[in-house]
Amino acid sequence: MYQYDKYDQMMVDQRVAQFRDQTRRYLAGELTEDQFRPLRLANGLYIQIHAPMLRIAVPYGLMSSRQVRKVADIARRYDKGFVHFTTRTNFQLNWPKLEDVPDILAELATVQMHAIQTSGNDIRNTTTDQFAGINAEEIEDPRPWAEIIRQWSTFHPEFAYLPRKFKIAIIGSETDRAATKLHDIGLHLVKNHDGEIGFEVLVGGGLGRTPIIGEQIRPFLEKEDLLSYLEAILRVYNRLGRRDNKFKARIKITVREHGINHIRELVEAEWVQIRDKLRLDQKEIDRVKAFFTEPDYDSNAADDTSFEAKLAEDEMFARWFKQNTFEHKIPGYRAVYVSLKKHGQAPGDITSEQLEVVADLADEFSFGEIRSTHTQNLVLADVKQADLYELWQRLQAEGLATANINTLTDIICCPGLDYCGLANATSIPLSKQIADRFDDMDYLYDLGDIKIKFSGCMNGCAHQSVGHIGILGVDKKGEEWYQFTLGGSSEADAAIGERLGKAIPKEEVVDTVSHLIDAYVDLRHEDESFLATVRRVGVDPFKERVYADN
Repeated sequence: MYQYDKYDQMMVDQRVAQFRDQTRRYLAGELTEDQFRPLRLANGLYIQIHAPMLRIAVPYGLMSSRQVRKVADIARRYDKGFVHFTTRTNFQLNWPKLEDVPDILAELATVQMHAIQTSGNDIRNTTTDQFAGINAEEIEDPRPWAEIIRQWSTFHPEFAYLPRKFKIAIIGSETDRAATKLHDIGLHLVKNHDGEIGFEVLVGGGLGRTPIIGEQIRPFLEKEDLLSYLEAILRVYNRLGRRDNKFKARIKITVREHGINHIRELVEAEWVQIRDKLRLDQKEIDRVKAFFTEPDYDSNAADDTSFEAKLAEDEMFARWFKQNTFEHKIPGYRAVYVSLKKHGQAPGDITSEQLEVVADLADEFSFGEIRSTHTQNLVLADVKQADLYELWQRLQAEGLATANINTLTDIICCPGLDYCGLANATSIPLSKQIADRFDDMDYLYDLGDIKIKFSGCMNGCAHQSVGHIGILGVDKKGEEWYQFTLGGSSEADAAIGERLGKAIPKEEVVDTVSHLIDAYVDLRHEDESFLATVRRVGVDPFKERVYADN
């Protein structure tokens, strides 16, 4: 993974000192709330219902065991002993004291972490596939390119105050685990007719109040032109983006209002002016790629097949292996999901003690690295198959081995009214109730891949618009109601879910999910997935089941 040089460390340390002084001045009454607000947002600090919330960046979801131990220590000493992982692979502290935030940031800086540009109208954390670099179907590892974008975008003076926040995602394979079509810019590593590797560029995707799927602005972009083309897009957006209405300020609205063809013309014209000034040379590309070399894999790992006996004799281990591990490009290795979706637990939450265990396991079994995912879970990417049984036992002892990845109870959930000042409705308690309702693992596996995404407001931090089942909390005269959508997807077949019907009262949400699942069981063809069934029969048969008594 990338390591700071002296300039990186100096910039982060300087930002900590700067924010320490800004916080001191605010607490002393020398800065007003309006003056302090953009300063704290530039450092990832929100004011929520109960306390400030601090969002810490995890570039492209990659952390070292040393960083994870520091996070665990900070959560224990400055918070309530847990952190929450988000759908953008970052994590959040939900209970820090405002006066402690500069100290927290200073401690994070000692392990090359920060909260810069995790909020505000700037370029946010660039994300990618949690299996980047280990996926056999990849054209190329996208992580070095995510790092190149991170270095270009951090502290970029021209894009510090954009019309609205701006998000970029990049993948290296046809399978899209990074929701690239739903980002302001989505990048796909592709090959052209001559076999050269470059980028397909999408623009104008986004979720929230107005979910829109991004459109292709350029089918193939040479690697050397990546930054100049991104800069051209940002410049056009900075000029045209709506600043008079924050609900219409995202680039997705800009593209929709002007049309992709006109935006493409403007971007290409801007690009001509700056292309030669911002070319990436091979020396710089190679410098960054050098941080992402393969670890020292055991060339004989595939020879040890002892774990196969454990699969045969231990049904629970076999279930976990099937659901929570992923094929690795190196024979004899698997990637392992660390599930943060144990029944009864808030999705995405993990305690300080559990974080320390994960760090220890990463050192012992996975070359000291941990990855966070868009689904609010963690991944140990490089585990020898011979070590899987022991790893499973130790994860199980810590409540981190629930074998529910990609099942109905692997729910993506925002903090909702339990924490967030923007929320209209609760989400965590209802997510727990849904998981409790469907606690029969055999039934879960029979249902197959079902993605429930649950947001407490229109900001859609849990991406409910693209859930197979999407649930959105809304306020009706001070009461919590919930809108359901069906048939969404954030993957290569990206689609916005279709509204099921009128909003559902809070006390009927869990029953509504049950009705939807019962309808699916009755309607599906043999081995047909939930999403395929919805797309085949449409929403109406599900609507009839849910509203039958109304």
